[in-house]
Amino acid sequence: MKRLLPTSTAGSLPKPSWLAQPETLWSPWKLQDQALTEGREDALRLSLHEQQRAGIDIVSDGEQSRQHFVTTFIEHLDGVDFERRETVKIRDRYEASVPTVVGAVARQKPVFVDDARFLRQQTEKPIKWALPGPMTMIDTLYDKHYKSRETLAWEFAGILNQEARELQAAGVDIIQFDEPAFNVFFDEVNDWGIAALERAVEGLECETAVHICYGYGIKANTDWKKTLGTEWRQYEEIFPRLQTSSIDLVSLECHNSHVPMDLIELIRGKKVMVGAIDVATHAIETPEEVANTLRKALQFVDADRLYPCTNCGMAPLPRHVARGKLNALSAGADIIRRELST
Repeated sequence: MKRLLPTSTAGSLPKPSWLAQPETLWSPWKLQDQALTEGREDALRLSLHEQQRAGIDIVSDGEQSRQHFVTTFIEHLDGVDFERRETVKIRDRYEASVPTVVGAVARQKPVFVDDARFLRQQTEKPIKWALPGPMTMIDTLYDKHYKSRETLAWEFAGILNQEARELQAAGVDIIQFDEPAFNVFFDEVNDWGIAALERAVEGLECETAVHICYGYGIKANTDWKKTLGTEWRQYEEIFPRLQTSSIDLVSLECHNSHVPMDLIELIRGKKVMVGAIDVATHAIETPEEVANTLRKALQFVDADRLYPCTNCGMAPLPRHVARGKLNALSAGADIIRRELST
């Protein structure tokens, strides 16, 4: 029988200090060549062990095999020059130096498939793998070739579909597409962003998810959140179109956010990964705090469609904090399971 309220993380977990600089995004590797390959596999095993020890039901690689959730995928593609960099505004929030699209983008070989196969060998549990979504990919580049956000997004969608089909064949149970850009570019999301995402999942038989958050707990994101007022209603703009899409699960930021929980009603029928762990603080939630977030969500999503999760990735957090938060997520879900069974 399938477990009620299966827990998972939104993606990244902290890397061990011998692999990369802790508590840092885009941290360079400390190892090279074969030592790096083995080091990433060791880190993946360790991340998996910590998830299993904490009682997480749907496990991942903790993104131990990549430096960044978007650019590591793009590094493996043709048509993008990482030496030619331009400064762009990412998600209309902060400036960053990004690589340039100089020609037709293409994928010559699998990017994460070997890593996913390795993870599949390590556990019997359901596994989830995260890929960047098409819109978030184009928002992390300077496009000198296509000169059209929509055209480039469709190109990436086809490439992502190739990768996703091979991840499915490697034994991945849920493929998640990270689309924080969906919380910013509402008109584009409704015009072609969700359609491009559906192109990325075309023909898949495994479950598919889209993760839409308000970002890692970094200063640029927390500063932006302070400007959003007492209610964060961004999801309202895109949920009606998402509700009719072919995506199975929608992953949301709920805990310690100003997202009105009743917005979940707009995606009624979808499975909802409810973010019950705040990744923008070192404070570790109590199980009861997690349970309280889940109780509120249960007013708008059926229990058999609620998946307790983290708000976003935890790569920038200290390892002991992330571990504590995983434990709290499991314990909070347990509280609700007991309540539902009485």
